[in-house]
Amino acid sequence: MLTTKKLGGLFLCLVLLALFRHSASDGKVHNYLQDRQIGLWGKPRNVALSVDQVMNHLNFDVEYNGTSDELVSQNMGLYKEVYGKKIDEPKTAKLTYNQLHSVEYELANATLLTLVRNKELEDIVFTIRQIEETWNHQFHYPYTFMNDEEFTEEFKQTVKRHTSGECYFAVIPSAMWAKPAHIDATKQKQGVAKLQDNKVQYAGMESYHNMCRFNSGLFYHLEELKKFKWYWRFEPATNYFCHVDYDIFKFMEDNNKTYGFTISLYDDPLTVETLWPVTLDYIRANPHSVNPNGAFKWLTDVNQNPDITKQANGYSTCHFWSNFEVANMDFYRDEPYSKWFDALDKNGGFYYERWGDAPVHSIGVGLFEDKSKVHWFRDIGYHHSPYSNCPNSERCSRCKKGDFANSELDNQNCLSNWIKYEMTFKDLQQY
Repeated sequence: MLTTKKLGGLFLCLVLLALFRHSASDGKVHNYLQDRQIGLWGKPRNVALSVDQVMNHLNFDVEYNGTSDELVSQNMGLYKEVYGKKIDEPKTAKLTYNQLHSVEYELANATLLTLVRNKELEDIVFTIRQIEETWNHQFHYPYTFMNDEEFTEEFKQTVKRHTSGECYFAVIPSAMWAKPAHIDATKQKQGVAKLQDNKVQYAGMESYHNMCRFNSGLFYHLEELKKFKWYWRFEPATNYFCHVDYDIFKFMEDNNKTYGFTISLYDDPLTVETLWPVTLDYIRANPHSVNPNGAFKWLTDVNQNPDITKQANGYSTCHFWSNFEVANMDFYRDEPYSKWFDALDKNGGFYYERWGDAPVHSIGVGLFEDKSKVHWFRDIGYHHSPYSNCPNSERCSRCKKGDFANSELDNQNCLSNWIKYEMTFKDLQQY
């Protein structure tokens, strides 16, 4: 008799066989994904979905139970297969260069962006120097530094010495940063205690909860950011391994992209236990906000980590690791995302649990944007401990090609699911 686990394994084998075959003549990887011109369920991408259509594909099979060691191994095989392909720049996209490094080059409406404290000066300079060396020395894009406290003169003058673009310094208003008044102190205390009992990192640090809320749905309303459309988020003490010669912001703009990432992971389900149910309640009331070509399978996959999906009440917890992201702030400012964030904020899960900006951004993008507008930057080598994105490219150095993390963390890699479920033939052939 075939069990659910065996059927899942058989299905994955068939998917993997269909996705990748090797050509005996040139060794290139071929896949049989179709470049879909309409959304899921045969709906054109601009046609709103009914409540039933949305819920049928976002609800989770709570009866599923099983382990997934074999699937993790197969998914990492797929991951290594893709990373084994030697790549260069995107080859099926419009690229813009500043070959003369001219100061008269017309920039996109964009900024490099970081939330950083004065005490992290050395670590942020460590990252800035790499961004300048590998990319921004060619373009001189501005930097915006955010903090809930005033930056010191030492901080300001030091970062200015290491940046080729103009620097802006934004102090976050307390109304954006502080815990909102509607949060129930007793409920918050109980929620934090539960997380601490389960050794969830930063559970008792209120400033961390403030940061998650701010980064999820408030930062793009800062006065200093209102003039910008695009941002590239960067963090202290991170590594950039690859030289990129084209304008990343104009790549996003010219190729109709909304969100770009390098790494996709699973989250701790204890931190987001109610995020998905609260989201589904919102979707039931606002089904028109869901994009028919959203990344639904990636958001709801139950196969690789069934216990996580079950504990998160139907959310796979797959997310784009947002310590690196390139995105269009107008997407967040528009009604579908902003109204949904308001519902999340009213619920209080940023403080009763520890909802992070990575799952919030990822669910928002996965539900409210066409997945064809999400771009995996395979050519940007990146490391934020303990995870890496290291392409097989001559433009990269100081990292092991195809490296993700210690093998004990393989089950935390959700990029294979993005490749299987949400990428088209055209997407995989872009590099």
